[in-house]
Amino acid sequence: MTVRYILAGAAVLLYGLLCAAIAWREHRCRAQARAAAAALAPARDGVTPLLVAFASQTGHAEEIAWETARLLHAAGEPVDVRPLDDVDAAVLAAAGRALFVVSTYGEGDAPDNAAGFADLLAAAPPAALAGLRYGLLALGDREYARFCGFGRQLDRWLRTGGATPWFDALEMDGIDAATLRHWRQQLGHVAVLDESAQAPAWEAGAPFAAWTLAERRLLNPGSQGGPVYHIELAPPAGGTAPQWESGDLVQVQLPDDAAHPRDYSIASLAADGRVHLLVRLARREDGTPGRASHWLTTGAPPGGAVALRLRAHRSFRLEDNAARPLILIGNGTGLAGLRGHLRARAAAGAAANWLVFGERQRAHDFHHRGEIAAWQAAGHLARLDLAFSRDGAERVYVQDRLREAAGTLRDWVVQRGAAIYVCGSLQGMAQGVDDALRAALGEERMAMLTRSGRYRRDVY
Repeated sequence: MTVRYILAGAAVLLYGLLCAAIAWREHRCRAQARAAAAALAPARDGVTPLLVAFASQTGHAEEIAWETARLLHAAGEPVDVRPLDDVDAAVLAAAGRALFVVSTYGEGDAPDNAAGFADLLAAAPPAALAGLRYGLLALGDREYARFCGFGRQLDRWLRTGGATPWFDALEMDGIDAATLRHWRQQLGHVAVLDESAQAPAWEAGAPFAAWTLAERRLLNPGSQGGPVYHIELAPPAGGTAPQWESGDLVQVQLPDDAAHPRDYSIASLAADGRVHLLVRLARREDGTPGRASHWLTTGAPPGGAVALRLRAHRSFRLEDNAARPLILIGNGTGLAGLRGHLRARAAAGAAANWLVFGERQRAHDFHHRGEIAAWQAAGHLARLDLAFSRDGAERVYVQDRLREAAGTLRDWVVQRGAAIYVCGSLQGMAQGVDDALRAALGEERMAMLTRSGRYRRDVY
């Protein structure tokens, strides 16, 4: 028995050291990339660095912004890369030249790392913008009514303030290779690009690999809602074992739609050896099933191939929050992203975790109930609050549980320094949770949590 405990403890220790090493290596690589782009940031012969500003929720816009900076860096152009929340009217006026790579969050909203800048857009732009030349790439999703809404709002604000575009704003549905090629061509307005330089990552791209659908099981038989499946995907045989961190995503490529891969939160750790997903069979308003969810849950044959690639989701990773208490909030299949973090915390022996989870009915929709109960019994889950909206006469949601626990919430965040992670549906849950957090913690503290990376969301 003693030997078994020692071996288990050693395994946890080794896993923690491995995670720390991977995090340190990635932090160093990211720092080196930023340093390389910033190396030319100081004025060169009186030339003010070109501002490259991004607004990104899932990381796509940030990656494109850094690749844009790298291309300009290779062409000898000084650059200054910043999230949009680090930009204001004075920074824009001083820069004189700017490129914006911005995504839209939900129905026209700004991503979290541009929430502060979005407040500027509600006011009249300052006259100082009249000297600004700019280019803009807007990322969006045509499934939403306000396609590229935030990008369009930013473009109008800049034009109203007298800023002059180098070219008409580019709008991109998902990650579209043709639009990105056009963006690269338009960078010729800014600098003469080195055609011999390494192709940008958006052109090379990580290849999709054939993973195996190793397991698929229905989690909620009898539910009033759509069926939810636990799916496990085994990596290709041979080669280096795939690595990812909790909070990361996978992109799944459909057999009949290679141009529009779908993102899914990973519900497992690299140490598990498989990618775990939680996928609900979605239905459109006309009753037809969603293409991606239908294929994953009923179309792809067990043991068959699924084209998949891993994608880092830095805005939802633990990173500097790994040593903090965590408040994990989500509903439905949003449990996937939270489960990845809880598995990482359990492996590392971190006990200060509070899960707030909501679904329809406890009897049918308490996904991974046994695992959650095991975390509680082992001391890895300090607090659990559940909201099953169809079990009582009144509808109760996760935001209601947060309001009921407002005092404890303030203690965890203010006194204990907790970080907050939210994963799940954008409509209803995410906004309701945000409102409840602001009511309990105040607008100023919420702004601080967002800026410092202690408030992170992966909602869809």
